[in-house]
Amino acid sequence: MIRIKLTSIMVDDQANAADFYTRVLGFQLKHDIDMGGPRWLTVTTADDPDGVELLLEPMDGTPAAPVFQKALRDAGISATAFGVDDIEAEYRRLDALGVKIKGPPHRPPQGPATMQIDDTCGNWIQLFEIEAPTA
Repeated sequence: MIRIKLTSIMVDDQANAADFYTRVLGFQLKHDIDMGGPRWLTVTTADDPDGVELLLEPMDGTPAAPVFQKALRDAGISATAFGVDDIEAEYRRLDALGVKIKGPPHRPPQGPATMQIDDTCGNWIQLFEIEAPTA
């Protein structure tokens, strides 16, 4: 059986990424290991610290990385997506924190409600509603 245990997202500044992904998005720091320059820096969902890790991958030394990241961003394509329980509440929370949001949540006729945020590290991140909120 194959399992997802680690995935990564390219970031232009690991310190900024660590701050944004923990303080703003609420992830928990899992590993911060000095690798002699860039760090092995991972975060996990706070309620599942032994679950899937997200590596905040530095772009240093990979010439194609900034080109690829910029192409995705310019095309409006999210680098990754995270699920949220209540997208309206998350929209209000992130807006109050001053996070750059592309627009209010979009509720298509089919599929989950979504929105995109700027992670301050060069990426658009899509948030999607896992479950509709209960009244």
